[in-house]
Amino acid sequence: MSKRECQAYLQGALHDGTRSELHNTYRISQKGTDWLEKLQECLAVLGHKSWIYREGRTRSVYILETTASFLSLDFDPDSLETEGEKVAYVRGYFDAEGGLPQQPDARFYIQFTQKNGVELSKVRNILEGLGIRCGKMHNPSKRVDPDYWRFYVLAGSHRDFVQVVGSWHARKRAILHRRMKI
Repeated sequence: MSKRECQAYLQGALHDGTRSELHNTYRISQKGTDWLEKLQECLAVLGHKSWIYREGRTRSVYILETTASFLSLDFDPDSLETEGEKVAYVRGYFDAEGGLPQQPDARFYIQFTQKNGVELSKVRNILEGLGIRCGKMHNPSKRVDPDYWRFYVLAGSHRDFVQVVGSWHARKRAILHRRMKI
């Protein structure tokens, strides 16, 4: 993976993050450390430091924090130049905001969710441009949350999604490979 692809992946993953203006850092939290360690490896390849710590004494929530200056919550995926960068961005976005069934006997799906409908439609357009067919972007309940958007990867494109985009998130990668028998 090129450095620009690594940056694109991290920009996608940042959708699970926040910015601390006080400390001039970005923070991404997770229940475990596996995915955070993968993000830390990417940051190190790019020459940026980061640190992982447990939040509180009794919680099993961990935080990756970094001062990487290239990161931005205002990143526009339209600036991605190559197919590799687009794939990396969507992979990071999926690892941060994507959904899969947790129960092994549940009907299989791959979904993307986000509050920002414009941003989510750009992710959908990238997938469609890669030949991965997606369902319509929709709001499942305007009454409950008018700003919540999602779309699904169509069943006929699940295998393509796994082969082209995949996941670096340990739990999601395991589910994708087990369910797709890869």
